[in-house]
Amino acid sequence: MKTRPPPTGDQLLAMLAALANPHRLRIIAALTAGGRRYISQLAREIGISRPLLHLHLQKLEEAQLVTSQMELSADGKALNFFEAADFALDLTPAAIAQAAATLTPKTET
Repeated sequence: MKTRPPPTGDQLLAMLAALANPHRLRIIAALTAGGRRYISQLAREIGISRPLLHLHLQKLEEAQLVTSQMELSADGKALNFFEAADFALDLTPAAIAQAAATLTPKTET
């Protein structure tokens, strides 16, 4: 297993925001327990629509919590397979302080 550096402040915020949804937690759990899945298969398993699942997967992928790979099936259909990324979050006060020091400055209007 390759060790990833601790997330920056912006990455940590994206990860926490992505995980702050019960559907997304179920998606990560399903991909962890059963391995990679394509959207239709995962939607049936979790019990949500494909368009809603796609939105959640997009948010998880942007936060680098899942990865995807497009493949062609034997009959020529394009299938987008998703799998859980290898990640670990160490949410100690010191880790949060380190991440906070790297946050992108926001300009207030």
